[in-house]
Amino acid sequence: MQQSEPGPGRLLIGTSGYSYSDWEGALYPPGTPKERYLELYAVEFPVVELNFSYYTMPQSRTLERMVSVTPGSFLFSVKAHQSLTHTIGEDLPDAVQRFRQGILPLSESGRLAAVLFQFPYRFHYTPEARRHLQLLCEAFADLPKAVEFRSAEWQRESVYEGLRRWNTAFVNVDAPALPRLPRPADTATSELGYVRFHGRNRANWWQGDNVSRYDYLYSPEELEGWLPRIERLLARVRLALVIFNNHSEGKAVINARQLMRRLA
Repeated sequence: MQQSEPGPGRLLIGTSGYSYSDWEGALYPPGTPKERYLELYAVEFPVVELNFSYYTMPQSRTLERMVSVTPGSFLFSVKAHQSLTHTIGEDLPDAVQRFRQGILPLSESGRLAAVLFQFPYRFHYTPEARRHLQLLCEAFADLPKAVEFRSAEWQRESVYEGLRRWNTAFVNVDAPALPRLPRPADTATSELGYVRFHGRNRANWWQGDNVSRYDYLYSPEELEGWLPRIERLLARVRLALVIFNNHSEGKAVINARQLMRRLA
């Protein structure tokens, strides 16, 4: 368990993505135009994790519109483009510059909660991977940022020390209890705390797609088991984000609401 300066522990709960048509009925009234999804989402939740930016480089005009339709207190976490975490090539400096340029409306308006670097399971604890991680953290040194590893081999003190030195949050995850996957934790390595709920769908984790893998509804008892970790995290950070990624058929909305009511 890592220590950082204690803070008031502002907690924001939201979901990974918001533009899902199967959320109509769960969050959006049936027939809602997609261009109104974010506006309605922001009525209920204070933060969203944008994941379209993993597939497509974010454009400043898109994020300008997102800022314009949400309250001034609403925050965005932005998943890093795949060229920074998955399909890394020699044009990394150019990819960094393009991504940073695209998210300027968020960073300049104070609406950026974090840049999320989510690495794949194949990103192993090697000297090459550690050098790449350092390059990214240094390239985004002036922005709030968080790193999610999909392998338990990164859960070690030397990694936490490096993230603390680079002022980068370690992302704590809830995922199926499978060998070599990260273990649940409440690690804090910066003034930002981060938790992501992926669901516990063991059967589809390795062979499912981006919908079936996260098709899981947490029980109230499973969420209750996380409360001590969230409370410990809140005691050591200024801002904590709790994000539900089990988006299939609005399950993320259901669980985010449950946790918000419980912590209220």
